[in-house]
Amino acid sequence: MGNSYGYVRVSTSEQNEDRQRLAMQLAQVPEGNIYMDKQSGKDFERPMYRRLLRQLKKDDVLYIKSIDRLGRNYEEVLEQWRMLTKEKKVDIVVLDMPLLDTRRGKDLIGTFLSDIVLQVLSFVAENERKNIRERQREGIEAARLRGVRFGRPRTPVPENFEQACGKWISGEISGREAAKQCNMPSSSFYRKAGDFHSEELSGSQ
Repeated sequence: MGNSYGYVRVSTSEQNEDRQRLAMQLAQVPEGNIYMDKQSGKDFERPMYRRLLRQLKKDDVLYIKSIDRLGRNYEEVLEQWRMLTKEKKVDIVVLDMPLLDTRRGKDLIGTFLSDIVLQVLSFVAENERKNIRERQREGIEAARLRGVRFGRPRTPVPENFEQACGKWISGEISGREAAKQCNMPSSSFYRKAGDFHSEELSGSQ
């Protein structure tokens, strides 16, 4: 028998990994053999996961709480599973899905069943990730239609900005002189003036 390892992943530093760690303890994975990344599952370029790969040897067992903790990209999850089980000859145990335990059913039927379940679950995880992105995009678009502005709030302009901007647009003074009157860097003045001019045009339509 090889060694037992656990892999834990949360998407952000604010998320809590306690449930995954508890599951590893219940599976009797040594604390020192648990590797954790606080990073998105969109790909496998994660530092602790890469370090874990270097540790895994033939007949070792890798525990994960659920398939989406391994990753969220459908094709890459299948590729990693194939590499771990076929090339490294490591067993994988998905704790919340008993059918995904490569220690069992190593005959042809058992392997086939495990592969089918894995492909279905990986597809569901990938599809859900795409749905989340689509819902986010639709939410942002709906908010924009309601007039919600995104990005950093605009910095206020001096009280005489509109007057100085009007003089610059009409050609009475140069842009550099207008910026000087407003006590602003020229680059900031030109940017704000462009925004002001665009708003004026849209308001007159």
